[in-house]
Amino acid sequence: MKKLVLAAALTAAASSAFAGSLADPIIEAPVIVEEATSSSAGILVPLLLLVLVAAAVAD
Repeated sequence: MKKLVLAAALTAAASSAFAGSLADPIIEAPVIVEEATSSSAGILVPLLLLVLVAAAVAD
């Protein structure tokens, strides 16, 4: 009976010793949305392509 009580006490001590702590809460990072600025690249690239084609046809 003493061995059973000793084994139970050691098991309880070992399980509480390795139980660990509570996990840190998960905190989501704030979402940052950048506003896009308009640029002339949308029209500039087709115009440059048109100039190159016109130069090739002119030769």
